[in-house]
Amino acid sequence: MNVVDISRWQFGITTVYHFILVPLTIGLAPMIAIMQTVWWKTGNEAWLRATKFFGKLFLINFALGVATGIVQEFQFGMNWSQYSRFVADVFGAPLALEGLLAFFLESTFLGLWFFGWQRLNKTLHLATIWLVAIGVTASAYFIIAANSFMQHPVGVEWSEELQRPQMTSIVEVLTNNTTLLAFPHVILGAWLTAATVVAVVCLYWMARNSIRAKKLEAGTAPVTTAPSQLGASAEQLMDDNRKLWRPVALFALWMTIASGIGLFITGDAQAQLMFKQQPMKMAAAESLCESADGAGFSVLSIGTQNNCDHINHIIVIPNMLSFLADHTFDSRVQGVEELQAQYERDFAKAREEGRLARTVAESSAFPAGQNFAPNLFVTYWSFRAMITWALGSVIVAFGGLWLLRKKRPGGGLVVPRKFAVLALWMLPTPFLANASGWIFTEMGRQPWVVAPNWANPDEADPFKINMLVQDGVSFNSSGLVWTSLIIFTLLYAALGVAWFLIERRYVLEGPEAPADPDAETTDDDESDKLSFAY
Repeated sequence: MNVVDISRWQFGITTVYHFILVPLTIGLAPMIAIMQTVWWKTGNEAWLRATKFFGKLFLINFALGVATGIVQEFQFGMNWSQYSRFVADVFGAPLALEGLLAFFLESTFLGLWFFGWQRLNKTLHLATIWLVAIGVTASAYFIIAANSFMQHPVGVEWSEELQRPQMTSIVEVLTNNTTLLAFPHVILGAWLTAATVVAVVCLYWMARNSIRAKKLEAGTAPVTTAPSQLGASAEQLMDDNRKLWRPVALFALWMTIASGIGLFITGDAQAQLMFKQQPMKMAAAESLCESADGAGFSVLSIGTQNNCDHINHIIVIPNMLSFLADHTFDSRVQGVEELQAQYERDFAKAREEGRLARTVAESSAFPAGQNFAPNLFVTYWSFRAMITWALGSVIVAFGGLWLLRKKRPGGGLVVPRKFAVLALWMLPTPFLANASGWIFTEMGRQPWVVAPNWANPDEADPFKINMLVQDGVSFNSSGLVWTSLIIFTLLYAALGVAWFLIERRYVLEGPEAPADPDAETTDDDESDKLSFAY
């Protein structure tokens, strides 16, 4: 592989590793805030226990997310310095807002929330976690605004002197219609992920409590170290299911369904916008090589799919692709071959007329011999993987709600072990769905690192404000990039294992035991000490 391919692999690996953590952080923050709000309003101790329990998982995830995010930023200077120079005048504002406003907000108030349980009054302490939730959400918005410029440049003008775009309106950059649709889709994906995690953990603990309760009644229960089960009777364990796990599980399961519906709506709106802004991406997503009126949606195809000569569509839903494009069944959808020919003509004409940027005009590969289509195989299957993996959360949501209904034997407090195991197997699916969605978004933009603005050519000159991937890399040797790729991959793998083991440890340990109303409080109460156990 050449230095471009290695640099792309390195950025892709670090990004996917980082984004395993991001959705859970974004989604857990508001869920924990809601749990604490319920406790603040009702005084129900079960919701306080849930807040602290899932708060530990959030803190672990947040810490590792920050660590991997910082390393990811190094990529811009290490391997993508030419790209960084090109977008510097645009990215400076949203990324500065993300760091100075959003990240400082979430990190500062997360510290106050973590250390303030015994030091702040209930209302003020509650406000800190809501500010954390606002901070993580705002952070996502500014990052998506920067990314959306790469998908659809707006709010800039071309500088002939600097040979790069200069921002003319931060408002236009932040209100890019690509941002306005991508943001709710990403947030809903994060909520789906967090809600699925919370629901699966609750279902697991309900199954664990009900199984242990039966063993206690039979006198065969083994010794446990989980605080909520230690010394608890069968009646107390089922009481935990009724007061703690079932209400929190229902909250998470309904949030999963609501997020899924929202994802469907925002995903449909995003698809219509992509057909206008990045028609080649959507043609590649369907391996649609030839333009068609009333184009069908490909459910399954076989072949190498790296070029249009070796693709066979096996299952096709007639007219559905046209419907996804503009909600009419007979509209025309451009295929890969027509778009390739169109782009070749447009850029050749722009070169003849002197309308290309100097760096583009001097490029020997542009437009002669340039393939303007992304990798059809990756784009096609990542789009389907995104949808397929999301079904794991659907299985958990509907299966969990069916089992938790009160009319079931046991009053919806008993979760069968088989379903708990199934739910645990479904736990990775929302993470994989999020990763697949971003792989589709970023790989589908190729060969551009900054895509031309075809939808609004007057806002940003598509023949100047664009950059190919091969023009964005640093002038590094392949050996140097290989070395950093191997180091970062191994480092991130170690962090991934550590993240999983730590999260698993605290999930298995469970929440703190219910408070004993007869216990006396002393000045040496452990709850007043600065520890990870609050």
